[in-house]
Amino acid sequence: MEKKLLQINITANWGSHGRIAEEIGQLAMSQGWESHIAYGRWANPSQSQLYHIGSMWDERWHGLQSRLFDNHGLASKKATRKLLEEIKRISPNIIHLHNIHGYYLNYPLLFDYLAKSDLPVVWTLHDCWPITGHCAGFTYAPCEKWKFGCKECQHKETYPQSLFLSKSERNYVRKRQSFNSLDKLVIVPVSQWLADIVNESHLRNHSIKMIHNGIDLDKFRPAISRTNHLNDMKIVLGVCSVWEPRKGLKDFYLLRDLLDNSYQIVLIGLTNKQIKVLPSGIIGIERTNSLDELVQYYSTADVFVNPTYEDNFPTTNLEALACGTPVITYRTGGSPEAIDKQTGLVVDTGDVNSLAEGIQKLCNDPNQEERRILCRQRAVALFNKNDRYQEYLDLYNSLLKQ
Repeated sequence: MEKKLLQINITANWGSHGRIAEEIGQLAMSQGWESHIAYGRWANPSQSQLYHIGSMWDERWHGLQSRLFDNHGLASKKATRKLLEEIKRISPNIIHLHNIHGYYLNYPLLFDYLAKSDLPVVWTLHDCWPITGHCAGFTYAPCEKWKFGCKECQHKETYPQSLFLSKSERNYVRKRQSFNSLDKLVIVPVSQWLADIVNESHLRNHSIKMIHNGIDLDKFRPAISRTNHLNDMKIVLGVCSVWEPRKGLKDFYLLRDLLDNSYQIVLIGLTNKQIKVLPSGIIGIERTNSLDELVQYYSTADVFVNPTYEDNFPTTNLEALACGTPVITYRTGGSPEAIDKQTGLVVDTGDVNSLAEGIQKLCNDPNQEERRILCRQRAVALFNKNDRYQEYLDLYNSLLKQ
């Protein structure tokens, strides 16, 4: 009998975790599974069978509930009840959760159903939202109230933003009750850093299995041509889907003043507004939908710089390595786990001077070509999506045998 997989995520084949769910579904189908993805907001064409949870109006109502009453994850009751009917129709053998926040799902209703159904559940944690009373990340703040119950949240303005009220203590209690109601739940953090965090959280009594993200190494590979159209300047590359303060955009401004004119900073993923106010000496490029163009930028760069102040396990690091480009990152979250001493450098978070020194060291390395080979080899050895996502299939099969 064909086994059925249902994944639930905010997106389907869109964004990093949406692509992860898509690729897990593809691998499952190649091994005889029927694959379904239920999603909340954005989707690209998928090889899995898609189900859209809720509507634009439901999303807006949920957003209003979050803004006014700090009720994130507690609205969308009608949409969630319809999802539960869809789950009954599909009758999956495994349910795999990803990001269940994002203004589209009522988690108490979902977990009440899952607890009663006794279905095996795998939950990939892409951020920290499940263990806090409000935020999806707490290292930028910084804050450790998640260890003690998230009382009197001082950061309600962060996603998911609440304009007036803070119900972080109530939210923490409700999450703890709902998320610990399942007997057959395996938590999958995508970095060792997050696994260590989960082991200190209210989820620590569940089975925890760390699985790093993977990427498509056939798509992300050194470009055949690494032509530099910038007069042979040393290219310092940054890539981000949304350049917000916690991603370190202003640190690139500081870097521009620390590096001489032989270095060119190129940033991909900026908005038009951000591009207009860039300091001279920084080239800004809007988000590109061309994978070939992105691979060319990665391959041409002398170094990829990720000055992130809050991250779990960013796939941009993996993409750079796969294209043969060394990575320099802050010692933030799981970001350093992508590299070793042969394939990049890790500096203290916020230490822009050390960042500049690291860039100069790597860009003037006489063994630069050998380092590029090692970067590619590390990506192939550790971050091949087929290897990493096979770990999920093995996990599914082991749960079904219990």
